[in-house]
Amino acid sequence: AKTEKGLDGVQAAIKVLKDYYASDADGAANGIISILEDIESKMTAYLADLTSDEETAVAEYVSMSKENGVDRSTKEKDVDYDTKETKELSKSIAEFSSDESSTQEELEAVTAYREKIKQQCIAKPESFEERKKRREAELAGLKEALEILDSEPSLIQRRVAHRKLRGVEQNAIVAASA
Repeated sequence: AKTEKGLDGVQAAIKVLKDYYASDADGAANGIISILEDIESKMTAYLADLTSDEETAVAEYVSMSKENGVDRSTKEKDVDYDTKETKELSKSIAEFSSDESSTQEELEAVTAYREKIKQQCIAKPESFEERKKRREAELAGLKEALEILDSEPSLIQRRVAHRKLRGVEQNAIVAASA
């Protein structure tokens, strides 16, 4: 705006000087007018560059605004998707956590049962004292059985051959008292 006003002022000064010195034939004012015309051409070029730069900046601003709008909507959709996915994952985590706790309880119960069964199934070596007591009890039982057999009459079995029926010998066990 200031450059345009300055350019308008220089153009007005050139017009006034040309009108004033139009009757001057020897061109005394030509030096001043040519300096002002040079300033005018430089200001016109500067104003054209400034206008071009401003239009380029406006175009870049509009383009960047559109890109930012697209980026913003894309990012908002990404945030919506991520929020939805986060909720779904939170729900899945809660389900898996409850599944994990119930599975852990089952595992603990199975482990406890396994330990119980293991104690019952695995043979534990007997100590020397236990084996000695068991053998002494077994020997005492055998001695008692021997005494019973020696003291009481017992039945003795013998084989007796009977007559032949149709050529086959019949064997019978006969009990005889001793």
